[in-house]
Amino acid sequence: MEYTYEQYQESARALADRLGGFRPRVLLILGSGLGSLGEAVADPIAVPYDQVPHMKRSTAPDHAGRFVFGRLAGREVAVMQGRLHTYEGWSFEDVTYPVRVLRLLGAETLVVTNAAGAVNTAFSAGDIMLITDHIKLFGMSPLRGPNLDEFGPRFPDVSHVYTPALQAVARQTAAELSIPLREGVYMFFPGPQYETPAEVRAARALGADAVGMSTVPEAIVAAHCGMAVLGFTLCTNMAAGVLDQPLSSDEVLAAAAEAGPRFAALVKGCLSRL
Repeated sequence: MEYTYEQYQESARALADRLGGFRPRVLLILGSGLGSLGEAVADPIAVPYDQVPHMKRSTAPDHAGRFVFGRLAGREVAVMQGRLHTYEGWSFEDVTYPVRVLRLLGAETLVVTNAAGAVNTAFSAGDIMLITDHIKLFGMSPLRGPNLDEFGPRFPDVSHVYTPALQAVARQTAAELSIPLREGVYMFFPGPQYETPAEVRAARALGADAVGMSTVPEAIVAAHCGMAVLGFTLCTNMAAGVLDQPLSSDEVLAAAAEAGPRFAALVKGCLSRL
């Protein structure tokens, strides 16, 4: 579905009415198993997705499907507890809809997180990876259709989707907190099935370090509308074929729960420096 600029404005106005004078400066999207960070928001204002005009609802496991507005690590934030995915049946335009709405509300930075499978054999389950770039070969672009000039140009430069200055902040924060931080390339797959061993080998050959089913559409749209982007992947498992064992969503959620405290500390530390 292609949305009009007026529809984005309608959604932004509806949220503004709920928020009074509060204006978020950072949009934080929390991936699978990472939604608990939203509980740390001070003076929270919760708004379920289905109460935002035109916005779809999240159906993924462990995704609360709501915004939490307030202050986190001293910053005005909008936290998405759960995101939208194309495997749920939503279009790329649906998935990225909240990014543009929050941009209209004043968000200048996107901090996006996900849980994914590690492709790089030097990685281990539980590693946190700073996203330095991405690969997207599947599906249409979230920028397809008539360009909305109010957000950005028809042909945006994506040489630096993930803002180099924010990557430097992440490295400094991780070092100060003694949190090991991997760096690498995230590759988007549509899902909901996990990638096959052959697809994982292909991803590795293309230069990917982790594979997952989210993040890239939101990052593209955020960069298109002038937002700075910081991305993290929690490697909750080794991707198919790396180890001789089946993959499961339970494994993903368990690993996310175990890594939750240090992942939250890293994200909050970065927020405090923005």
